[in-house]
Amino acid sequence: MNTDIQHALQQLNTLILGKENVLQQLFTAVLAGGHVLLEDVPGVGKTTLSHGVAAVLGLDYRRVQFTNDMLPSDLLGINVYRPNEGRFEFHPGPVFHAFLLADEINRASPKLQSALLEAMEERQVSVDGQTYALPEPFIVMATQNPAEQLGTFPLPESQLDRFMMRLSMGYPAADAEKRLYAEGGGRRNLPALQAVCDAATLAQWQRQAAQVKFSQAAADYVYRLVQATRQPGRFVLGLSPRAGLAVVAAAKARAFMLGRPHVLPEDVKAVWVPVANHRLQPVQQGLTSTQILADMLDHVAVA
Repeated sequence: MNTDIQHALQQLNTLILGKENVLQQLFTAVLAGGHVLLEDVPGVGKTTLSHGVAAVLGLDYRRVQFTNDMLPSDLLGINVYRPNEGRFEFHPGPVFHAFLLADEINRASPKLQSALLEAMEERQVSVDGQTYALPEPFIVMATQNPAEQLGTFPLPESQLDRFMMRLSMGYPAADAEKRLYAEGGGRRNLPALQAVCDAATLAQWQRQAAQVKFSQAAADYVYRLVQATRQPGRFVLGLSPRAGLAVVAAAKARAFMLGRPHVLPEDVKAVWVPVANHRLQPVQQGLTSTQILADMLDHVAVA
């Protein structure tokens, strides 16, 4: 594994105990240039984790608490008229940060949710006919409460599709939770975190990850997995080619993170469920997309 990334993960393990796999998946998405949706109940450390990731990556960080009365201008920015100068001046909003935490994104109105679409896909925003570029790299990490909680607005499919991965930390393991109570919350370790890179270095890593070799055999495997989601009786709609490209990008990023110049089937398997789970709606009640996707890995041939 890249030693700097390994150091970053070791530091984050002091914030969030016992969630090494989730941390690796999160870094995979970041190296692939993707956005991440963390879906969990309140109080398991989502906000602390986002702050820690930005700190170890040396990125400009901003947390925005989404509420149902927020306006798009509160996020994107607004033009302010300067009467003495006879002109408008654009005041950028919090979206103009390299690492944006959209906290409780499903508490925002659909209008505000849609304001993020252009930013996440095009890395730019348009205000009053003018287009403004966002920082490079630009990463959105959004948190979401379970849909059954009151006061939430489910994200539409077009919004969910902009997230490369949906991850869930879940409750900590017994030993980790006991240690948490004995030693205190991981937030206290935030000031001690050290950056392992900066925005320019991360952008270079992302470019290197995109250049990792992806063989025709690996492409065929991804195709078979995507095709399996389109078979009748599993999902309302199967995965799109864009979802397949997200699987490819994530598999490349994982291989790069582990220090390999090419993608192995195990890379595809490792990213398959978190990349695909939020893009699909099962036909059969009682089964989750995660369960069906995991089962596919046992039945779709690698070669």
